[in-house]
Amino acid sequence: MTGETTSVAANIDKVRQRIAQAAERAGRRVDEITLVGVSKTFPAEAIREAHAAGLRHFGENRIQEWESKRTGLADLQATLHFIGHLQSNKARRAAQLFDRVDSVDSAGLAQKLHAAASEEGKRLGVLIEVRLGDEPTKSGVHESELLPLAEAVVALPSLELLGLMTIPPYFEDPEQVRPYFRRLRELRNSLSPALNSPLPVLSIGMSHDFEVAIEEGTTEIRIGTGIFGGRASLE
Repeated sequence: MTGETTSVAANIDKVRQRIAQAAERAGRRVDEITLVGVSKTFPAEAIREAHAAGLRHFGENRIQEWESKRTGLADLQATLHFIGHLQSNKARRAAQLFDRVDSVDSAGLAQKLHAAASEEGKRLGVLIEVRLGDEPTKSGVHESELLPLAEAVVALPSLELLGLMTIPPYFEDPEQVRPYFRRLRELRNSLSPALNSPLPVLSIGMSHDFEVAIEEGTTEIRIGTGIFGGRASLE
């Protein structure tokens, strides 16, 4: 266990060093960028190790998986992000279990999250996921439908629209992802005045390309393998 703890802590330290270097190149402050550890498929022990190393944001993408882990982590103070495609029939449980839902892609899902958050007496932070590539397997709203969806979300008082998220196509060369990151920033910057809302969160960048994302203005990066190593299956 000691070796695993050292490895996770060392990985977090390396990621933070790279964040600092990318922020310096971009003329940005490190504290403008939130590191979200993508803990999906990793056991509760790995999350606890990361928390001990200073990580305070964690991303999961399966309701049932998180339910199996959360009992052993109830004492941790952390912000929990639901980051995967969310089926409408699981919206209620997601609103109960998570502090944020970072993948809203339809007005119907937003309505269900709003109703569930209202019952919980909470205001749920959400991001709209935008699909910028032509990959049919990717979730997200097309940019042409972004404004009406955003208007629908901000009309729901139990939801707080914080910003936008995208998962671009994968390229071996991270530089090829830059136009997608730049486009999402442009969409956020034009959407904010249209809604009269600051939309402070831009969630772009993962283990492979987060330095480019930082240069393009991301405020949150989602790192899984860069922190926890290769994907593992829950036993």
